[in-house]
Amino acid sequence: MEPTIIYIIIGAAALILGIVLGKFIFAKNTKKQIEEAEQQSQKIISEANLQAETTKKEKLLEAKEKFVQLKAEHDKEVMQRNQKLIEAESRIKQKEQSLNQKDQNLEKQIKENEGIKETLNRQIEVVNTKRTELEKHQEEHIRRLEKVAGLSAEDAKAQLIESLKQEAQTKAVALQQEIIEEAKQKANKEARKIVIQTIQRTAAEQAIENAITVFNLESDEIKGSIIGREGRNIRAIEAATGVDLIVDDTPEAIVLSSFDPLRREIARLSLQRLVADGRIHPARIEEVVEKTKKQLEDQVMEIGERTAMELGVHGLHKELIRMVGRMRFRSSYGQNLLMHSRETANLCAIMASELGLNPKLAKRAGLLHDIGKVPDEETELSHALLGAKLAEKYGENPAVVNAIGAHHDEMEMQYVISPIIQACDAISGARPGARREIMQQYIQRIKDLENLAMGYTGVEKAYAIQAGRELRVIVEADKVTDADSDKLSFEIAQKIQTEMTFPGQIKVTVIREKRSVNVAR
Repeated sequence: MEPTIIYIIIGAAALILGIVLGKFIFAKNTKKQIEEAEQQSQKIISEANLQAETTKKEKLLEAKEKFVQLKAEHDKEVMQRNQKLIEAESRIKQKEQSLNQKDQNLEKQIKENEGIKETLNRQIEVVNTKRTELEKHQEEHIRRLEKVAGLSAEDAKAQLIESLKQEAQTKAVALQQEIIEEAKQKANKEARKIVIQTIQRTAAEQAIENAITVFNLESDEIKGSIIGREGRNIRAIEAATGVDLIVDDTPEAIVLSSFDPLRREIARLSLQRLVADGRIHPARIEEVVEKTKKQLEDQVMEIGERTAMELGVHGLHKELIRMVGRMRFRSSYGQNLLMHSRETANLCAIMASELGLNPKLAKRAGLLHDIGKVPDEETELSHALLGAKLAEKYGENPAVVNAIGAHHDEMEMQYVISPIIQACDAISGARPGARREIMQQYIQRIKDLENLAMGYTGVEKAYAIQAGRELRVIVEADKVTDADSDKLSFEIAQKIQTEMTFPGQIKVTVIREKRSVNVAR
């Protein structure tokens, strides 16, 4: 049993030792864990403190930045307010200075006025004194005059007034005539200057239109083909084009005769095609003429568009553009209508610019002023009224319509540009070489001018000089006075203007001369 007890004791001791060791080891582990926990907590606390410090610094920086921004904005607002206050103060100071200056000037003016007033009062007193003395002398003088002349004061006054009135009237008439003459000279000089400058700036060569066109041939053998068997081809050409073909002995040439340039052009182009093709017979002739007419219509539109573009006239109706193109094949007194219209348009634009008016509107009216000559249909209206009607129909400006209708005084001029169009039309037509006039018509116009002047009483002789641009009238000095001369000149000019048709203007000069001749022997 003893070994068993010993073993039990040993086991118990071992158990107790194990328990003690276990408790010791557990306590040691627990302490270690507590220390590790304390270290971990210290680490966490340290990291938290560090993060808090960082956050604190960031917040402080943000707060500082916000403070700086707010301070800058505040400083800016304060600066702006200060600037406004400074400007307001400056304006107030300037106003104060201005008011002070005005006050000083006003005070100075008041002092000057007071001095002037005092001077005037003294002068008035002197004048009143002298007036009293003068009235006394005048009464005494009147009494003396009444004694000498045997007239009362009222009669003498009436005679004096009448004589002064007649003298003043004579001087007034002379002065009036002088002023009128001076004004005419200045107006004529200025108008002449503007017209000359305008013509110089738009000077262009003039080609006189003829009534014939010469069609050149390569050989005379082609003449037979153009004439055809028994003249059938030439009759077909004349019937289709309305142009007379003259085939004579002139070598390698056929003359196309017509007063319509458009028809002559159609005939020329048609002949050119037929000769180049070689097939010349009536059916082919009709076909070629129709094609040529269509081609020429396209060419007419192209000419109209090109003309409007070159002149800077925009927004024209297509029908008006076509009419402008047809002007290329129309003539007036031998002057090509398109060249005349272009020249008139340029003259109008320059003259309107010189006078401070709208040059574009004037140029438009100048280009369209003769469109009434283009339409083929017959009408009872004159070309000016027909042109105004067409312009109104196609939506043109009322000023343009009035200028077209009034450029031959067939309508009342309602706009400022109307007389400009009339003047420029006359300038373009009246320039040397612009138009052709038959000699018989020219001579008859000269005779009509002279006969018109000879129909007045007191006219001794009348001469038309300078190609009919001036009419000199010599009157009898004992029958016509100087005043009658002015009246006669005016009446003759008015009668020429109303009864005769003429390009440009005619100057009427009335000459009155009195000669007394004696011979001493």
